[in-house]
Amino acid sequence: MTVIGITGPTGAGKTTALHVLESLGFQVVDCDALYYELLGSDAALRQALEAAFGKVFLPDGQLDRAALGAVVFGNSKELERLNGIVFPAVTRAVEERIAACTARGLVVDAINLIECGLGARCDVTVAITAPPEVRLRRIMARDGIGEAYARQRIEAQKKDSYYRKHCDFLLENRAGSQEEFARLIREFFEDFLLTLEE
Repeated sequence: MTVIGITGPTGAGKTTALHVLESLGFQVVDCDALYYELLGSDAALRQALEAAFGKVFLPDGQLDRAALGAVVFGNSKELERLNGIVFPAVTRAVEERIAACTARGLVVDAINLIECGLGARCDVTVAITAPPEVRLRRIMARDGIGEAYARQRIEAQKKDSYYRKHCDFLLENRAGSQEEFARLIREFFEDFLLTLEE
């Protein structure tokens, strides 16, 4: 079974790549969604977060993202402490999904794929990137946010050079449409999977 890691900055086209891989018979694990799932089911994770950061859960049990964000964003030591709690929990859950997978393969979608160590668990790691101005337009339209905030989000993310250094492949999305990018991604992965199966 092949395990593919997908990473890259917001607005680059990762979701399109994931849909293509799903259509090729892969199970997709979205680590962001998995984290929020674990917040509802993993008592040890919740206890560790409360022990480290205090009251970060709302009365209804949901994570108070604003409260936690106020503590960790802009404070690298606190963010490192948060990652030290979250990364192992998510990694264990991904390992369980890999062990239980009966599909052709499994795709791990994680913005922190390399940092959390999951990249080493993958047979191949692929970063999807796009020019900053393209990403800016996409996330403004997708998330309904203003240009200043969109630029702030882009500036806070890793540069292409990071992905080029740490991933097996870097695919830059310069396609004129989502359909064109999906076709190019499909061609790339079909060719790549053929080489694995030879």
